[in-house]
Amino acid sequence: MTRLAIIDYGSGNVRSVSRALESAAAGAGITLQTDLTDDPDRIRRADRIVLPGVGHFADCAAGLIAREGVIDALTEAVFRKGVPFLGVCVGMQLMADVGREDVETKGLGWIPGAVERLKPKDASLPVPHMGWNVLTNLSDHKVLAGLGDEPHVYFVHSYALTPEKSVHVAARCDYGGSFTAAVARDNIFGTQFHPEKSQQAGQRLLANFLAWKP
Repeated sequence: MTRLAIIDYGSGNVRSVSRALESAAAGAGITLQTDLTDDPDRIRRADRIVLPGVGHFADCAAGLIAREGVIDALTEAVFRKGVPFLGVCVGMQLMADVGREDVETKGLGWIPGAVERLKPKDASLPVPHMGWNVLTNLSDHKVLAGLGDEPHVYFVHSYALTPEKSVHVAARCDYGGSFTAAVARDNIFGTQFHPEKSQQAGQRLLANFLAWKP
């Protein structure tokens, strides 16, 4: 039995992420106990943790801070116990040092770098970047195993995380210029795209995460 904590802090896409993870677990033969929670004790007891997120960086950061004890519990579980962690969309962005969406907002500081607005070189490309696009420059990370050389995944975002260290970039994407599509560090993984909306590729990635042993 794998105890999965999905952090519920008002981010909006918790239910869809939960359903996608349960589907991926069933397809991979993994017995999953899913807990949508903002309870620090439950977070500390989890075998795996997922931080979803949609919307404004500062709003999501404020929502996380408002849940008493949650950031401390996350830090303890992820860094002291080495629990596998997945951040999705703004959940990935929150791992940065800082987000610069309208105002400068402090992030968790887990992946050194900043979240800044996309600036496509082609002025005809709209922002937000919305829809299907191709992942490139995939690392050999186990969470990306079996996705193929250039898998198609689904994005909805106007901002992206640029890590200070290239070693933390697990995959890239092009939208009038290259941006970071996935990050990785030790037992931490994050996707700018939405695995829960990315059909077969997303299901494979989520199954990989649930089976991952950093």
